[in-house]
Amino acid sequence: MNNNQQQDLSTADNNQQKSHVTTIIGLGLVLIGFVILVGEIFNIGIGRYIWPFFILIPGAVLLVLSNQKTIKHGEPLVILGSIFTMLGLLFFYQTITNHWVSWAYAWALISPTSFGLGLWWYGNQNNRENLVKTGKQLAKIGAIIFIAGAAFFEIILGLSKYGRTVTPVLLIGVGIYLLYQSTKK
Repeated sequence: MNNNQQQDLSTADNNQQKSHVTTIIGLGLVLIGFVILVGEIFNIGIGRYIWPFFILIPGAVLLVLSNQKTIKHGEPLVILGSIFTMLGLLFFYQTITNHWVSWAYAWALISPTSFGLGLWWYGNQNNRENLVKTGKQLAKIGAIIFIAGAAFFEIILGLSKYGRTVTPVLLIGVGIYLLYQSTKK
């Protein structure tokens, strides 16, 4: 293959990558615009629920970009993307439920859980077993911190009204985990 053919392939890959990102951004804007329009038509105060998507969508774009073939080292992008995506999801949850006091323990979903999930996903996509292993460990540590914090602040301290629903959810989660562990042996 000569230099012109390699350059043509490189240009085609870059154009395809730009097209992919543009498509994702375009779909995100159409979705947000549609939701706002429906809210206006039916007089539903949706506007207050939209702002987390301005954090979540760039996070999703970074996650997609991290896995492009033209990116040699996508780990920094996947970490930033997972942080922004998790922040957007967490802000969306807190906006809908008005459960802002969950920040007392929800920070564990940002670090280390989102790092771990991002690295786990990236490692699986790129056949990098070391990142899969590290990602699983970080996600597990973050989940344990989150569950312990939720149990302490919601159940023991009664931080919010959600403690009544957190307790059975935690029991179900721990039970599912134990059942899963028992099937692995």
